[in-house]
Amino acid sequence: MTMLWTKTALLPSGWQSDVLIEIDADGRIADVQTGVPEQGDRLGILLPAPVNVHSHAFQRAMAGLTERRGPNPSDSFWTWRQLMFRFLDRLKPDHVEAIAAFVQMEMLEAGYATNAEFHYLHHQTGGTPYDNIAEMSDRVAGAASTSGIGLCLLPVHYQYGGCDGRDLGEGQIRFGNSLDQFQALHAKAVEGLANLPKDTGIGAAPHSLRAVGIDDLKSYVDHFPSGPIHMHLAEQRAEVDEVRQHWGARPVEWAFENMALDDRWCLIHCTQMTSDETLRLAGSGAVAGLCPITESSLGDGIFDAVRWADAGGAYAVGSDSNIRISLSEELRTLDYSQRLRDGTRAALASADRSTGRRLFDGVLLGGAKATQRQTGRIEIGCWADLLALDSTSEHMWGRVGDTALDSWIFAGDDRLVTDVWSAGRHMVKSGEHVARREIVATYKRTIDALKDAI
Repeated sequence: MTMLWTKTALLPSGWQSDVLIEIDADGRIADVQTGVPEQGDRLGILLPAPVNVHSHAFQRAMAGLTERRGPNPSDSFWTWRQLMFRFLDRLKPDHVEAIAAFVQMEMLEAGYATNAEFHYLHHQTGGTPYDNIAEMSDRVAGAASTSGIGLCLLPVHYQYGGCDGRDLGEGQIRFGNSLDQFQALHAKAVEGLANLPKDTGIGAAPHSLRAVGIDDLKSYVDHFPSGPIHMHLAEQRAEVDEVRQHWGARPVEWAFENMALDDRWCLIHCTQMTSDETLRLAGSGAVAGLCPITESSLGDGIFDAVRWADAGGAYAVGSDSNIRISLSEELRTLDYSQRLRDGTRAALASADRSTGRRLFDGVLLGGAKATQRQTGRIEIGCWADLLALDSTSEHMWGRVGDTALDSWIFAGDDRLVTDVWSAGRHMVKSGEHVARREIVATYKRTIDALKDAI
């Protein structure tokens, strides 16, 4: 039994003092007591550690390398995507595993306990499957064994190059599977997770309306009757136009009419929705998977978080392209985008909760829901997904309760994260991952091997 004592912790009942937490051998919280004299490992401010709900790990190796404008005067997501396609054509299984381990390490150091990996790079260059069709999924799992992060693997079904059913282009061919082939890949990916810890999960991810056929999308919940389902939706104006042209409705409209959207779904980005679509989708139970740093980087647009949250919609955050992995910055960017759009302040605060508290509560709940992981609460029976902040820092000195969260998110950064546990695994100590040296060395060797591609 592991015992942790903290001067202050955020429990489901609110902020509590002198808290003792016991973690059992399986990594679950076995007991929580308040008003207990100091004992065991002493911590500063203890919080539940949220889920990173959306990541394409391999894109981390491209970070900082796509900031020059190309010959197209309207350089956008679509021109960036062409650069990404050229890069991924060089990636081999060893590269993917090394990059994923590095990304997961950075997630843990930022305060995330779980990686929901939206994994679509499946096959060899040219599109031929590996002998083990789930080879690349197994490499993501191997990375999780190295990093110790909680993994929710989301193998991605990607079949077409657009809503008209055209063949995949050269850069997309490594993603492609028919539904039957994808089901076989998914089954092998399940087998590949067998040796990972008990908190490991798996879902399914139809990539988007433009990448999966109409009939398959309509029957997706029948093909995958359990586990979370994640999908990009209403991310780009060009996507909205394409779906309207070929399928006769806007993306959210079409999805409501043809797919059983409920609380199993996590819909990624949703930056191109009308007010009515926002309210309707918020009421469906689906989680909005938001990636504010990437959405800013790629010019996707601004998610209407104020309207969504006021309507009771669930939301979570992820790092998507992984150009920057920072939990506090994702939350800050989400709120600041609302302020810039609306000309207001503290856009997501409520009458009873500060901005930081409402943001943090939201991503804890939404991340747990989107991965079907028993997390997001310091409560008996939940996985011990925990993060500690440095209460002795000058940036946190004298800050308590919700003000401490606000100070971390809006006035500090992830350097205030001192310790992180994922299902009881103490993976970050004194602000550094316990295997940082080895993971970084392997990552650097991988970047050297890929230097001509990037």
